Amino acid sequence: MYTSAKFWDRIADKYAASPIRNPEAYEATLDQVRALLKPEDTVLELGCGTGSTALALAPSVARIVATDVSEAMLGKGREKARGQGTTNVEFRQADAADAPDGPFDAVLAFNLLHLLEDMDSALDEIAARTKSGGYFVSKTFCMPERRNLIWWFIQIGLPIMQAVGKAPYFAKLTTDDLDAAIRHAGFEIIETQMAPGKDPRRTVVARRVD
Repeated sequence: MYTSAKFWDRIADKYAASPIRNPEAYEATLDQVRALLKPEDTVLELGCGTGSTALALAPSVARIVATDVSEAMLGKGREKARGQGTTNVEFRQADAADAPDGPFDAVLAFNLLHLLEDMDSALDEIAARTKSGGYFVSKTFCMPERRNLIWWFIQIGLPIMQAVGKAPYFAKLTTDDLDAAIRHAGFEIIETQMAPGKDPRRTVVARRVD
């Protein structure tokens, strides 16, 4: 369990110190999620990292369970929560398979699905933890359609970094792959959006259907 935890533990300090690359896009995503949530909702976030998103959304909901495989990342999140006086976010070490059962009004997975070796199983677990009619919101790296610098780096540079322990597992998903997997898990996709500029991440808002 938590096969990638050591990698993320090792980079937790650097990750926590790194600025958000596109603050405007990040705030737009937060606003998009807030529009779906109600004050009485309970939310599960998978792959929460150092907790920035969970803490930003905490005032909008009753409770958030923020999970990650890295205990070092979670420690950073707990420090932030104490510093901000946030009490309705619980940080817990878990992956999709052993996250709290819920069901939750919304499940979030930002910058996560492309890092999972078995995305289909993870999506099944996510669906099982989402209320009927509840939301699943993800932001996922998808392969560029054109062979640009990012495409070439993933094909050539990334394997070298992985071989020396400088990069984690990384799935080469297309947008069609991602959407099909989300639908197969029992979700209806209600909105999709590519990040602005050359950012190849795809936001998907989906609703659990029976």
